[in-house]
Amino acid sequence: IQKALDYIEANLLKKLNSEEVAKQANTSPFHFQRTFAILTDMTLGEYIRRRRLTGAAIELGNNDEKIINIALKYGYETPEAFTKAFKKQHHISPSEVKKYRGKLKLYQPLKIHVTLEGAEPMNHTIISKDSFQVVGIRKNYSLENDANLTEIPKLWNQVNQDGTCDRLLSLNNGSIKGVLGVCVDHINHREIDYWIAVNHNGHSTSFETITIPASTWAVFQVHGEMPKAIQHTWKQIFSEWFPTSGYRHAGTAELEVYPEDGSNRSNFYSEIWIPVIKE
Repeated sequence: IQKALDYIEANLLKKLNSEEVAKQANTSPFHFQRTFAILTDMTLGEYIRRRRLTGAAIELGNNDEKIINIALKYGYETPEAFTKAFKKQHHISPSEVKKYRGKLKLYQPLKIHVTLEGAEPMNHTIISKDSFQVVGIRKNYSLENDANLTEIPKLWNQVNQDGTCDRLLSLNNGSIKGVLGVCVDHINHREIDYWIAVNHNGHSTSFETITIPASTWAVFQVHGEMPKAIQHTWKQIFSEWFPTSGYRHAGTAELEVYPEDGSNRSNFYSEIWIPVIKE
């Protein structure tokens, strides 16, 4: 991740895409973006935008360059688009910076440090499981502009409201109980398929089907109200567990498992299933 951050800084004035950034970390754009967002509490796109608008603000205050030239330099095609983004971050306009009015909100380059906490126990098991089938609904999302991060919660709201979850649960006859959220990285690494599904043995005429390959899984228990509890566990997995576990992500589909109703309960139980390979 630090190599990717260094690459962003070296190419901040160029057109950056998630695929090129992820290459620096030797991972797919999906897994890089997900890890980045979990560890930093911001999306990759947000970080790049903040760093560019920080550079633009410093230049506006330190030289006599025209606003339009600085806007173009930092990737904005029009002064209007630049001013809108600038005001959103700094709460003042570019012209006000020229007049030395107001404070700026500057973001320094991130530096990655691994901190081994371990204060909270991570209840997990390592299991091997043969391939299994899930049936459900599938949506395709682009990884550019972080579309997957904003649109997937909308899909969950939809299926909970229109009865899709209940219909899926009626088909849940496999060994994994509950509703599944399944992330599948595309071979082109620019898109993902996200499934809301159940483990089902047999044919379904109402839903699509996918086979999850045989894998070794790290299965983490999650206790607490959604989505806070599962977000906290994801952060623990990437910041504490992976650096010391001796495992790496296998790169295949990962699961969130919701075996029961009542996600707003303080004792709600769910699971995160990550396919892993021994280092």
